Amino acid sequence: MLRILGRSNSINVRKVLWTCHEIGLDYEREDWGRGVRPVADPEFLALNPFSMIPALVDGEVTLSESNAICRYLAAKHGRHDLLPADPAARAQIERWMDWQAADLNPAWSYAFHALSRNSPEYRDPARIADSVAAWKKQMAVLESQLGEGWARGDAFTLADIVLGVSVQRWLLTPFDKPALPKTEAYFERLRRRPAYQAHGGEGVA
Repeated sequence: MLRILGRSNSINVRKVLWTCHEIGLDYEREDWGRGVRPVADPEFLALNPFSMIPALVDGEVTLSESNAICRYLAAKHGRHDLLPADPAARAQIERWMDWQAADLNPAWSYAFHALSRNSPEYRDPARIADSVAAWKKQMAVLESQLGEGWARGDAFTLADIVLGVSVQRWLLTPFDKPALPKTEAYFERLRRRPAYQAHGGEGVA
């Protein structure tokens, strides 16, 4: 049985659970992370030395990093609709996934911890303002690239899963936001998917 280690309200765990639902995979999920079992536990570190959720165990395969897990699952199960086999088409999906992890997520990190989690160590007004400004800049990039379908046109892919959880975080974090009509319409399309309803919208943890 596929094992997924991580609390279900984590943004990165939700990506993986959403992917499993889209593919139709059975799995066992184990609570690890903030508020449950610590990721510094040697049992967890043996599976993921980066000490971050989620971790995946699939037989002899162990894997960490949520976007890598999503790619692995789609590729293993031949879901070329989610992750194309053609290198050029696949690269178009993966560039959005890399942008989400490398550019979008770091932009919102400080503001999210300050404004949504109310974390006491995130109280610097200047850093909050810088994070909000960076977040708005990255979301404007997404807004400029979206059409009337999915991130890559008519086909729903892994890019939409990883972007979807980040758009939800944008919408739920309390601060003044610019109007992003294409992004908001895109999110409404995502919300209608059964897999999003099961795993995409559990919160902003």
